[in-house]
Amino acid sequence: MKKLLSLFMAGAVCVTVVSSAQAASPAITSNLDPAFGASGKVEIAASITAPDPSGIAVVNNRLFLTFPKHDGDHAGPVLAEWKDGQLIPFPSSAFAESTKGDPASRLISPHGMTADTQGNIWVIDDGKIKGHPIPAGGAKVVGINPSTGQIIASVVLKDALLPDSHMNDLRVDLTHGAKGTAFVADSSFGGHPALVVVDIATGQQRRVLAGHVSTMPDKGYQTVLDGRVLHYDPKHPTFPAGGADGITLSTDSQTLYYSPLASRRLYSLPTAKLADFSVSSDELAQLVVDEGEKGAADGLATDPWNRIYTTAADHDSIFRRSPDGGFELIASDPRFVWPDGIFADSQYVYVVLGQWSRLPRLHDGQDLRKPPFLVAKVSIAPPSSR
Repeated sequence: MKKLLSLFMAGAVCVTVVSSAQAASPAITSNLDPAFGASGKVEIAASITAPDPSGIAVVNNRLFLTFPKHDGDHAGPVLAEWKDGQLIPFPSSAFAESTKGDPASRLISPHGMTADTQGNIWVIDDGKIKGHPIPAGGAKVVGINPSTGQIIASVVLKDALLPDSHMNDLRVDLTHGAKGTAFVADSSFGGHPALVVVDIATGQQRRVLAGHVSTMPDKGYQTVLDGRVLHYDPKHPTFPAGGADGITLSTDSQTLYYSPLASRRLYSLPTAKLADFSVSSDELAQLVVDEGEKGAADGLATDPWNRIYTTAADHDSIFRRSPDGGFELIASDPRFVWPDGIFADSQYVYVVLGQWSRLPRLHDGQDLRKPPFLVAKVSIAPPSSR
């Protein structure tokens, strides 16, 4: 009996030791998440010392990235092509690297990026440099022909812009409007998120669904990052959080999917109604569909088979949602520290590993990001015919 009691006590001590070890947050020592392992075949498409990338688009195997400045000014391009291991300002140094001149005639701080069904690149410039107000002409929707470098569209945001706007990501629907319609997620720096609709041909623009549950962060939101359990607190932020952020179109451009950053819900709207400026925001609110949970996603992307890819920062993973609403894990990797911008084509899903959860403003002024900043890709295939 004494022997059994001794064994029991030894086990109790062992349990106590394990519990204490689990209670301590893992130390951040590299650009890996210390809390998770890996699964799936992950390849590194780019390794960048600086600056920190965010948006991504891949056209004809050419990799394009944005480098916003709203969380810190930096030298170098704000839009670039990754080519032969180098960042090449795109479409030109004057447009993507200059810090002088009319803000409407150059990129200030582009964030989200996408490609339309014709292979043109679109970026949303939030116009924000840390510590400075958004200048007139700074926030805009810009379209670029990647083959020629020609600026095919530039619509300055005025009517739809607020002083605290954070124009975060966009998708461009070519099935509505003479030259297409841009749908922009304004996650807002000041608690006023909304969706922004822009007619590319006319420049007409408006904010919709401001204050609606589908664009607002969840007050009780909780996540786990770098082994730390974190709660959403707008007054004392400990991780990137906010309203409308992730956004993507169905393959036929008839449905827009979107989600707040601090939320696990996925929402959708018919683009025919969203692009119709005669349909009021209140009427749109009645058309919003709650598509259910999709994980803790930042970016969203759609592949040619209408499957939606979501970044899952609290799992260091990429999830995939099938058209019937089912989810599967595509890949997980400790290098997936705050997967941000995401892009899918017929061969790969690409993701930018921005480490945005380690920004100084979230860690008492200490920058915990660990270069290099990585862009990963995971091969995909058509759905099984089984």
